[in-house]
Amino acid sequence: MQSNDARILRGAAIPTVCAGLVGVGVGAFVAGSSGAVGAGLGAVLVLVFFGAGLYGMSVVGQRWPELLLGAGLLVYTTQILVLLLLLRIFRDVTFMDSRVFGITMLGAVLVWIASQAWSNVRAKTPYVVVDSDKSPTGPEVRS
Repeated sequence: MQSNDARILRGAAIPTVCAGLVGVGVGAFVAGSSGAVGAGLGAVLVLVFFGAGLYGMSVVGQRWPELLLGAGLLVYTTQILVLLLLLRIFRDVTFMDSRVFGITMLGAVLVWIASQAWSNVRAKTPYVVVDSDKSPTGPEVRS
């Protein structure tokens, strides 16, 4: 993982952890221990899925930069669909408050997306990487 990618990961994960902790506190206040468990599980799932997606995008960007846009769309769509599936699966469980789980998960996703976008803007990642062994005047012409 490049240093820019690690900076973006930290810039998205730290605010999401803070949002998850707020969700756990509010969930514990509103619904007791089942609300705290639901909020904690929702925040952890968002951190795991979106962190793994960002790590996967980093690997794709290093190995196959021409596939980055398509891979990004696929990873993001898959993350949202899997989280929607998890919301459906955990809808009727009894060990946690599913409403707090869903609300915390939604809040954590929104915080992750906003903080990742902000971190991407602040990272100043170069779009074009120039080879240092090439001529500064342009490509060499071979006859």
